Amino acid sequence: MFRWSHHLNLWVQDNFDSGALGNFYFCKPHIMKQNSPSLRQALRQARRALTPSQQALASTRIFHRLSSTLEFRRAKRIAFYIAGDGEIDPTLLLATALERGQHCFLPCIHPFIRNRMLFVRYRTGDALVRHPWGMWQPVLRSQSILSPRALDLVFVPLVGFDSECNRLGMGKGFYDRGFAFRARSDRHRPQLIGLAHECQRVERLENKPWDVRMNKIVSDYQTYRP
Repeated sequence: MFRWSHHLNLWVQDNFDSGALGNFYFCKPHIMKQNSPSLRQALRQARRALTPSQQALASTRIFHRLSSTLEFRRAKRIAFYIAGDGEIDPTLLLATALERGQHCFLPCIHPFIRNRMLFVRYRTGDALVRHPWGMWQPVLRSQSILSPRALDLVFVPLVGFDSECNRLGMGKGFYDRGFAFRARSDRHRPQLIGLAHECQRVERLENKPWDVRMNKIVSDYQTYRP
């Protein structure tokens, strides 16, 4: 168990005070069309191959693209995630939201329903624990759970994406199930924003009926909208 406030402080100190973010990088997008295990594997390997400095730079560039947007500043309830496996790290966005007094939430694996997640309120200093797959998540407290329908903005991790804002996830369907109501209605909330390295972009992804499209996807290189 650890407290993420310590992680936040170390991340900011290591990547700003040391000047480690000074070098720009760009990685070529994959040109593949299959939604296949081999595609997921290739894209995960590509992002894991980035150096710590490249990872930090990408996350910082995305932070600067998003931190001053109206959708971020006006949102009252925002869902983040804890990065792993080379994902874009939203730590700076989370820290900014906490400082502004916005209500922040993190995903938590549902303890009883397979391949379902819950969103749990996170406050500065709250403890995190590892779920069965080894990733960090907040301690599950029933009084801190929020329905996905009540969120204003959700930052979504992804394995791959295309320029039409189709998303390829890890294959478990957590976000597609959690936000399926978006596809079944005309609801415009919550806004779903995918965060990605540019090297996770593919030429085209096949959009299945159950796939939930992002409102936009922000990479370290540019912003994509449907």
